Amino acid sequence: MLSITGEPIPGSDTNDADISSSQPWDRDTFLEQLRAVGMSRYHHLHPFHAHMNAGRLSQEQVRGWIINRFYYQRGIPLKDAAILSNCPVREVRRQWLHRIVDHDGAKEGEGGIEAWLRMAEAAGLSREDLLSEEQVLPGVRFAVDAYVNFCRTKPWAIAISSSMTELFAPDLMSERLAAFEKHYTWLPSWGLDYFRSRVTQARIDSTEGFDLTATYCDTRALQEEAVRALRFKCDLLWAMLDAMMLAYGGGTENKVESSDESRAPDKAEDNDESNAEDAAPTD
Repeated sequence: MLSITGEPIPGSDTNDADISSSQPWDRDTFLEQLRAVGMSRYHHLHPFHAHMNAGRLSQEQVRGWIINRFYYQRGIPLKDAAILSNCPVREVRRQWLHRIVDHDGAKEGEGGIEAWLRMAEAAGLSREDLLSEEQVLPGVRFAVDAYVNFCRTKPWAIAISSSMTELFAPDLMSERLAAFEKHYTWLPSWGLDYFRSRVTQARIDSTEGFDLTATYCDTRALQEEAVRALRFKCDLLWAMLDAMMLAYGGGTENKVESSDESRAPDKAEDNDESNAEDAAPTD
């Protein structure tokens, strides 16, 4: 077994005890710690999502969300490529490589980015509206660039752990799909194929991601850093919706609420200074 630096993990092939001042969490406890982040910080709690799922967004607000979320979609294969470039473990690179293909496609007309562009067309937007990035809000651009930069500069296993929002994504996708089918009937069914594919794929990806996180974040210090990385990811997803809500309003009544009031209290210790440093965007 190799560590995140590509070196053998001490004790992985022997019975030597791992002597540390703080013992690692067992696998189930580690998973509980990660899930606890999602319960209090994942963006399904954001007022903008609440309005979306309740059918209170106008067509223009939905289009604004599609345009800005696309900037995040385009960033996903960039962050995955950054993880691969930092990872010295060949077996992990092989396992992670499919994620780039999942979004970029193996050929023209395939992949998650293409599915998102088709959704935009179904919503009455042109591909150029999204590809030009001219309508991307500054707050959204900053958050996504910060995420890609985080994955470029952090140890690869910590960058992988930031992807553990996938633990919560299948339920969110199922709710979103049901909401769009019920409330946004002006958007044809074929435009929702991205959501349908992610309900299944996110479950596969979350299992894969947690297996790697649990294997290579093998000390208490790395586990705690993984939890902080997930909190950082949740915060930037929240910040994206804050920017959209400020620009477009929170529903057809265009009333902007305080998003912080909708977040459950976070029992974990904040690490705002380190998160602010991680948020430096790329040029």
